[in-house]
Amino acid sequence: MNNPSRAEKTSPLANFKWWQRGIIYQVYPRSFMDSDGDGVGDLAGIRSKLDYLQWLGVDAIWISPIYPSPMADFGYDISNYTDIDPIFGTLDDFDALLADAHGRGLKVLLDYVPNHTSDQHPWFLASRSSRDSAKRNWYIWRDPKAGGGPPNNWLANFGGDAWEWDEKTGQYYYHAFLKEQPDLNWRNPEVQDAMLKVLRFWLDRGVDGFRVDVMHHMVKDNAFRDNPPNPDWRPGLSPYRELLTTYTADLPEVQEIVAQLRSVVEEYDDRMLVGEIYLPVERLMAYYGASGKGAHLPFNFQLIGLPWNAREIAAAVERYEALLPSYAWPNWVLGNHDKSRIATRVGPVQARVAAMLLLTLRGTPTMYYGDEIGMHDVPVPVEQVQDPFEKNVPGLGLGRDPERTPMQWSNDEQAGFTTGKPWLPIAGDHQTINVVLERDSPTSILTLYRRLIEMRRAEPALSVGDFTPLPAPGDLMAFIRKTDQRRRLVVLNLRATPQSFSISDLQCRGSLLLSTHLDRSREVLRDKLDLRGDEGAIIELF
Repeated sequence: MNNPSRAEKTSPLANFKWWQRGIIYQVYPRSFMDSDGDGVGDLAGIRSKLDYLQWLGVDAIWISPIYPSPMADFGYDISNYTDIDPIFGTLDDFDALLADAHGRGLKVLLDYVPNHTSDQHPWFLASRSSRDSAKRNWYIWRDPKAGGGPPNNWLANFGGDAWEWDEKTGQYYYHAFLKEQPDLNWRNPEVQDAMLKVLRFWLDRGVDGFRVDVMHHMVKDNAFRDNPPNPDWRPGLSPYRELLTTYTADLPEVQEIVAQLRSVVEEYDDRMLVGEIYLPVERLMAYYGASGKGAHLPFNFQLIGLPWNAREIAAAVERYEALLPSYAWPNWVLGNHDKSRIATRVGPVQARVAAMLLLTLRGTPTMYYGDEIGMHDVPVPVEQVQDPFEKNVPGLGLGRDPERTPMQWSNDEQAGFTTGKPWLPIAGDHQTINVVLERDSPTSILTLYRRLIEMRRAEPALSVGDFTPLPAPGDLMAFIRKTDQRRRLVVLNLRATPQSFSISDLQCRGSLLLSTHLDRSREVLRDKLDLRGDEGAIIELF
């Protein structure tokens, strides 16, 4: 066994875990790479692109659900937690992918979906078979309310009532999402034991951690009280938001379950949990757990939901930093499979500024496949819509297909994603937005991402250093990242017009290391930094 060198022992990185200093890259497996021509991405496809991910410089890949499923919600309706759906491959394929990833120094995270199963899962089939079934209490069953009808007013995330009538047994079952996704009863110790065994199955196989789906939903009110009206709801918003989720999400008992999940992960070396939690940042902090024994990283989605305004983003970053407990490590997310792509939200030019923001803030960044090449939402004709959310509540712009379209690898037919017909349409501009073209371009957004990642990995100040916000005029955002005497100034222009930032106020000089335009560097800055519209810069201070 090699002993660490003196430099390694004294490096600022030495005291940080891989998930603190690294970058997570989300792979939506249906859309990443298809190896067999059926139009749907698969494990062999992901495996074939590991060299690309290693070249890009990310540290871990998070793979969205790949388990056996009827695909009512494209894998988030699981019928077997300990196998692979044939559309993606086999357990042997997964093991080969895991081994190859580890061989390249890449960690692998899987999606863990504890809130609900498929209605085709053997557990639910047994639960639904009879009121006397040994698994009846594995799910949430209730009698009709007095006079008939659903037990209470709870609503489903994807539209409509959250209670589904079962004619055979004369009761309703609860589903927070689709009726094909009945919720597990996490108050039942047998359910807890069975689901913890799922974690161990994959951890024993070598998986490095999990992204936990809707972590805050796992426990519901034991008295089944009605949710109160949402005073902020208005027509045009998701029907689900018409009520507050007072009794269906973020209950105190959830923290006990999260602590159980963490305790299982702690049985293994160097593993971690990421929690998907859509809550105000003040509530998000609870999911780190007492003394840090909850989720390692409760996902921080603020950059997805905030207006693209420097003052609001800067204030949100400072508030988040101030709220973090001493034992908590921050994280930032720019996009995912449920939200419109960053290039669509802020435009292709500001998407470059967003990349610099994501990769220079303190904390673990999570990237979404395709954002590094500037992919945008792709319009999906009505007849090609796949997402059940859009089908259930059409016309409200809630469908998630546009941000899930196939990865654009080349300017070939079907963007090099498949030799067959892709499950979702390919972007019409894939000839100019693709990996092959951008990889060779010195000023592409892909080159920018790679330069940012390379700089972050090489410079501890950017990966694990302290964060100090700075006052900035207009629509500029500025902050310093530092370790000991090494300081990096980041200044971002979130406006299309030129703006200047005073360097002299910092009582130092600077050298420009990287611009989002990738056309200037090593400029010595004595008094001020002049930024063009839609430009960000990283400056070495001395």
